[in-house]
Amino acid sequence: MENGLKERKNSIKEIDNEANSGISIKGILSLVTSNIDENNGKRVIKLVADYLSQDFPYELGSDDVYLTSGCTQAIDVALTTLARPGANILLPRPGFPIYELCASFRNLEVRHFNLIPDKGWEVDLDAVKALADHNTVAIVIINPGNPCGNVYSHGHLEKIAELAKTLGIVVIADEVYGHLAFGDNPFVPMGIFGSMVPVFTLGSLSKRWIVPGWRLGWFVTCDPNGMFKNPKIIERIKKYFDISSGPATIIQAAVPQILELTEEEFFREVLNLLKQTANICYEKVNETPGLACHYKPEGSMAVMVKLNLSQLEDISDDIDFAFKLAKEESVIILPGVTVGLKNWIRITFAAEPSSLIEGLERINSFCQRHAGDA
Repeated sequence: MENGLKERKNSIKEIDNEANSGISIKGILSLVTSNIDENNGKRVIKLVADYLSQDFPYELGSDDVYLTSGCTQAIDVALTTLARPGANILLPRPGFPIYELCASFRNLEVRHFNLIPDKGWEVDLDAVKALADHNTVAIVIINPGNPCGNVYSHGHLEKIAELAKTLGIVVIADEVYGHLAFGDNPFVPMGIFGSMVPVFTLGSLSKRWIVPGWRLGWFVTCDPNGMFKNPKIIERIKKYFDISSGPATIIQAAVPQILELTEEEFFREVLNLLKQTANICYEKVNETPGLACHYKPEGSMAVMVKLNLSQLEDISDDIDFAFKLAKEESVIILPGVTVGLKNWIRITFAAEPSSLIEGLERINSFCQRHAGDA
């Protein structure tokens, strides 16, 4: 027994030594924080500016970039900067609901323009012209599209920039899904038109690098002509960050390696997987009674699907569809009304192919049951 106790004590000592010299929470923190110094924030800002400048015909400076706690804070910065009494903002329908929420807090009137499903969810430019007036301060463009999965062509983005210039408004370019394009249209950043019209570019690490929850984003003024250099605008932006917190320092410490050392093979694998799952989603949905996908997604991680309620018994609308689907098949989808399109649903295809196929087959079974003789 005495020998057994000695052996156990020695084993415990070995484990302690491994913990002290190997992987531990303290060790991981020490490794990460070794990259932090008093100039770390400035270094990260410079790296983000250099990263974005790769796609632009001009160079962004450190003064053009502000780090945010995810893209949601970047949205709030943009709307806060532009808000004034009586102002309105043009938002896409369908779109991302956070814009409406932030606008209401900043007393900005919201005016919606439609995206056209049969034209790859392009902006209805005639509707934008009709909606805008002398109190309009900005138009929001989400590209690649959330929730539609679309990717705008260079030509369409140029038309948007030209219209914004004519209207005298800012373009807020939500590019949180930037570079997640796997169809015919390559990703084109709105900032390349910054010489034509001032652009606020919003982005983050979460989507392209697949690190949701890290909460590191950016708010960028793409304005080589210096329209945003107005002291009042700069003062408003700086005051916002004086009273709000940015991304965690420990997350900022990881940015240099993320931006400088991520290999292209990683990005290719992500795009290949998203293209595969997007195709699966498109095909399975269009095999399902009562559902129709008008547009095969070419980017981001989600797609909008139209409900044909005339083919589905005892389903009253998209909310009813979502609740009954969750109850009967344990599959969660987003009712379209939450993003501005009643009797549509939003399906996310950012999942392992096997899990996605199972979920879509459950949706098919649900629709088969509710199709009846409709």
